[in-house]
Amino acid sequence: MNKIAILVGGIIVVAAVIGGLVYMSRGSAVDSNATTTPSIATGDTGGTVANSPQAGVPTVVTSSNVSPTNTTAIVNGNVNPKGAFTSYWYEFGTSSDLGNKTTNQTLGSGFVQISAPGYITGLLKNTTYYFRLVGENKYGRVAGTIYSFSTSENNPAPVGSAPISKTIAASGISRTTANLNGEVTPNKSFTSVWFEYGKTADLGNTTAFSSVGDGSSKLTTSVSLSGLDPLTTYYFRLNAQNQFGTINGSILNFKTTGPTSAKAPSVTTGNASAISDSGATLHGTVNPNLADTTYWFEYSTDSLLGSVLLQSTDPVSLGAGSSPMSVDAAITDLNSKTNYYFRLVAQNSLGTVRGDKVTFKTK
Repeated sequence: MNKIAILVGGIIVVAAVIGGLVYMSRGSAVDSNATTTPSIATGDTGGTVANSPQAGVPTVVTSSNVSPTNTTAIVNGNVNPKGAFTSYWYEFGTSSDLGNKTTNQTLGSGFVQISAPGYITGLLKNTTYYFRLVGENKYGRVAGTIYSFSTSENNPAPVGSAPISKTIAASGISRTTANLNGEVTPNKSFTSVWFEYGKTADLGNTTAFSSVGDGSSKLTTSVSLSGLDPLTTYYFRLNAQNQFGTINGSILNFKTTGPTSAKAPSVTTGNASAISDSGATLHGTVNPNLADTTYWFEYSTDSLLGSVLLQSTDPVSLGAGSSPMSVDAAITDLNSKTNYYFRLVAQNSLGTVRGDKVTFKTK
């Protein structure tokens, strides 16, 4: 399968933008070995895009940059899902034993390092807290380094909330292309969006991040995919992220059109119109099926369309498309009050196809 190139640079820029929206205080690192449990691999093991498509445990990097207020804190980090649906959360507490956690959020299943913002609430004023980022998929769980920060006395909580993300139906679907569509509400915080897609509901591919601003109104967003496989079902969803968290839209699907490769044309003979005592217009549809195709109509007073009385319109080129196309041809010098029989014929390098026989009577 041809895959869309993943624009890692765009993700890094977005992460930098999100990190720079608010004042950040650098936390202090704590020995993460003090909180290791047998089921969690500790240490910041992420930071690069996977060079191998082999799925595995996620990689996790806790950021020491924190934006604390009197009762809340915006924290951040990075997670690479490593090819499997990955959730993340933050563990926090007033000691390095932690003991509390934020709500799980989902980043997807690609092989790209993605920013993982979190919003911790309900904190005590003038208190030191410890925290770390944790990522988990079906292959295992990884915890990042523990850092600390201190809340203030009077600094109020930031304005805004996590975005709203809605996936909507794909459009412009062809053999190898499609437009992915969605709606997002930033909820007063600078928000970035991206799509995930793949041949299964596990997705696996990621489009570039794009910014939708910090407004409070619903916005539409879309991205065009190319290089898809013909006659293939693809699954996709829209994700939205701001400093308050990551929100996933529902997973929808679409199927690309065919054929998978060039073949003989497809032909359907239509009806006759504009019938007079000496003429008529013949109609039909032709699908070139990816090979340069010409068409013409054969007609005769002989119901068998035998070669002796058979007449033909001039051949017309249709090109090498992959969709049915309406065609027609006007014929003249017919006999009045006579039954005529006709059919549509199309030809390309892979074969000649004749449509069904249709009849009409001149006036």
